[in-house]
Amino acid sequence: MLEIAKEDIVARLKFDNPWWEGGVNSKIAFENTPRRKYFDTFHRTIIDTSLRRAIVLMGPRRIGKTVMVFHSVRALLDAGVDSNAILYVSLETPIYTGLSLEGILGLFKGLFAHKRDNTLYVFFDEIQYLKNWEVHLKSLVDSYPDYRFVATGSAAAALRLKSNESGAGRFTDYVLPPLTFAEYLFFIGREDELIERERHKDSIFFEYSTRNINALNDEFVKYLNFGGYPEAVFSKTIRSNPGQYIKSDIIDKVLLRDLPSLYGINDIQELNRLFTTLAYNTGNEVNLEGLSKSSGVAKNTIKRYLEYLEAAFLIKRVERIDQNAKRFKRAMCFKVYLTNPSMRAALFGQLEIDADAMGALTETAIFSQWQHNKQIELYYARWNTGEVDIVYLNESDQKPLWAVEVKWSDRPYSVREELNNYVDFVLRNPQIKQPLFVTSRTISNDSVQYKGVNFQFIPASLYAYTLGANILDRVTAPDQ
Repeated sequence: MLEIAKEDIVARLKFDNPWWEGGVNSKIAFENTPRRKYFDTFHRTIIDTSLRRAIVLMGPRRIGKTVMVFHSVRALLDAGVDSNAILYVSLETPIYTGLSLEGILGLFKGLFAHKRDNTLYVFFDEIQYLKNWEVHLKSLVDSYPDYRFVATGSAAAALRLKSNESGAGRFTDYVLPPLTFAEYLFFIGREDELIERERHKDSIFFEYSTRNINALNDEFVKYLNFGGYPEAVFSKTIRSNPGQYIKSDIIDKVLLRDLPSLYGINDIQELNRLFTTLAYNTGNEVNLEGLSKSSGVAKNTIKRYLEYLEAAFLIKRVERIDQNAKRFKRAMCFKVYLTNPSMRAALFGQLEIDADAMGALTETAIFSQWQHNKQIELYYARWNTGEVDIVYLNESDQKPLWAVEVKWSDRPYSVREELNNYVDFVLRNPQIKQPLFVTSRTISNDSVQYKGVNFQFIPASLYAYTLGANILDRVTAPDQ
């Protein structure tokens, strides 16, 4: 049986690294697409030679990890880095199957006679396709401290767990979430047209308003349907049928290939049924008993599958607290949110602006913006007579500091009785910061007094934009 010749592997490496021949003037894949807001901090980490670690860029499928790698290649070339000092390898490419990272690096070094103390930039894309990748990568970091290693991968569970166990002190994990609504508007070129901003007094953040709430809402609905994925934003073909793209190329690959291979799942259809049930109920409260009946999956199995789906960045579980902001010892009920609201539209069809599911998808989108702040843990409050959608507990004393109620309706503004539940929660927890935010469909009002509680109404689309923009301003600041 013939083995793949070294010459064929080298030929493929040259094909994947056109800058070796063309230098700084080479055409780099995706170089003309907009850069994610995360790019500057990501790239600064790459060029920080004092950091003797590999960078592991994780995240869901198709949200721009490979694109960000090629943007870094372009930035390195533009900064004067020798084109022969940059290696890009996609380990998903069949010709590299069975090769070790050390072997691929050895071919690269041999081509250009690189020394151990040279400064090289090595990008391993889709590294989860290499068995025991973390052991090999750790060895390279130890053996070549002057080389800058960057790895990307979509199988977040394996990447995170194994990097923590086997790469302690050798890896820096960097998570890239789906697009925020703010990034979506920037990508389609309508941010300046629809948004006005003003520096908030006594704050590093901005206050935002919209020039046209109806147009902003129209774009928000598009964002819910396909806007979490950069490719969908730029491709008319994908936008015309986002379900086929998102389901087949993103959801199915994770459910049918990534998770079964990582965890030895035999009944793939069982996992698929559970995820479909969760996706349909995004933004709603669920429990193990109900999920078991709806999906036909045993409760013990559901517990494991929930961990797998959350680790793979498909869902986010949110714990419940009671009206006194106390957590439950046994979490019988919880909410599940898709990490990207566009996944629901892919499975069950695109939403119109007046669809019944808009409320749950709006809530899902709000939680999706919060993914970009890794330091915060959110809860929801529910008791026999009421519920509050989002509550933040102070880490030190576990007392609620602020709360938000998410609506895709203007009704609570005029029917104030619908605010009674939130009044009850605030009066039981007087340390909550006021005003209490309530999102609406179109209404903005900074100060609404009702039963001694101050409310602020803000359109849900504008709140989603403000949330994403301010969080990104913080996490991408130069000193972060």
